[in-house]
Amino acid sequence: MSVVLRLSGSVRCWLPALFLILVASGCAPAVVAPLPVAGAARLDDSRFVTADGETLGVSVWPAAQPKAIVIAVHGFNDYRRFFAATAEYLQQQQVASYAYDQRGFGESRTPGRWAGDDTYADDLGQFTRLVQARHPGVPVYLLGESMGGAVVVNAMTRQDKPAVAGLILAAPAVWGRDTMPWYQTSLLWTLYHTVPWMTLTGKGLKIMPSDNIEMLRALGRDPLVIKETRVDAIYGLTNLMDNALGAAEKLDDETLLLYGRKDQIVPPEPTNLFVEAMLSGRPDNKTVAYYQNGYHMLLRDLQAPVIWRDINAWIDHSLQRAELQAAANRF
Repeated sequence: MSVVLRLSGSVRCWLPALFLILVASGCAPAVVAPLPVAGAARLDDSRFVTADGETLGVSVWPAAQPKAIVIAVHGFNDYRRFFAATAEYLQQQQVASYAYDQRGFGESRTPGRWAGDDTYADDLGQFTRLVQARHPGVPVYLLGESMGGAVVVNAMTRQDKPAVAGLILAAPAVWGRDTMPWYQTSLLWTLYHTVPWMTLTGKGLKIMPSDNIEMLRALGRDPLVIKETRVDAIYGLTNLMDNALGAAEKLDDETLLLYGRKDQIVPPEPTNLFVEAMLSGRPDNKTVAYYQNGYHMLLRDLQAPVIWRDINAWIDHSLQRAELQAAANRF
């Protein structure tokens, strides 16, 4: 079942009637069954096999004698190829890149199905350690775009977090419930507890995720980009954003946060709250960059090369800081 969600109308007027219709259906959220196979996680240049046996697609952009490694985590309804253009630029700067399809996205076994915050964090931790094992001694940075940024935040504020050189958060999805209008959260709760399997599309929303129209058209033609989203996946994403916003002050790794002033997906209010909380914890190793002409898909906007250069410059600065710190520790 697919529904076109048009938020431009008056939600308050039809929410009660919709509630009555949905309650009558009496549906419960579905749970993705775990795989029976378990063992050690494995990684090659085309696939990542998790400890519980899930196989996820991988893309690798190698670099000869890399100065650093970037692990890129994609956003909601996207998949690993989101990072292709950025990775090709970074290759020229002696930075190798890895990206994988998260569960429920891309070429994964259960497209459109939400796996849960802990699962996404665990997968990122496993993947990071496998990449580090392939490149001993090379600094590894985690880059998360949108939902991927929230996954990175959650993974890196856990006790079992991997040890990395730094984090790059591109328009992180931190739109927690506290900053959403009541009717939006009420509608989502109602849909989730009645018709979690129902799918919604973005038609009619009149939102520009990027000014790169050709790129957006290509995504529309890409069969691996999800176009109709299950309600339970949206609910799961909202939980993830809640947790990421609440964990901001716990981030103690060196972090670069990138945000576009024209972002129409994640509003400025929750982003500002996240930044304030992040800086209240340990501000000395945090960098925040705002882009006046930036949209939500910063890495693929028309001005994306500006962001790519800034990311590389920040990595270089981070590496220099690490070298100076290592030298200071020797004396």
